Amino acid sequence: MRQLILLMSLLLISCGGDSTPKKKITYGQKSTVETKTVDENKTPFIDLSAVGIGPVESLTFTDYNQDLAATGKDLFGQKCTACHKTDARYIGPSLKGIYDRRNPAWVMNIMLNPTEMIKKDPIAIQLLKDYNNVVMYNQNLTFDEARALAEYFRDL
Repeated sequence: MRQLILLMSLLLISCGGDSTPKKKITYGQKSTVETKTVDENKTPFIDLSAVGIGPVESLTFTDYNQDLAATGKDLFGQKCTACHKTDARYIGPSLKGIYDRRNPAWVMNIMLNPTEMIKKDPIAIQLLKDYNNVVMYNQNLTFDEARALAEYFRDL
């Protein structure tokens, strides 16, 4: 009987563990936050020859169309500002100076066909990596809507 009491006492003492405070874990929250520093001064990848994958094979701008650009500005406010800023990097690239970095046909195709572009176009794939794998959602733009946005981007 003494041996049983001694064994039980030893088991209870050994199961007590150390008295070091434990870290509280709350489910549904991350215990650490990973941050990445973005080099705002980094020169963007430039390719003016690529037209991308989609219905637009070429786009040459002629005279600036203010009415079309105004329509594009409204569309930008409705469909694009959650991820894009006109003059700063955000969730997606800044659109100011876009035609200094991309062919207008490429810009139209990324707006009209983002799902396929992100899978197959080398520039879109690289942008996906550069922007933390945030996918550009398909806004289901019509050709005319994409063209209005493209015209607006000229004015930025």
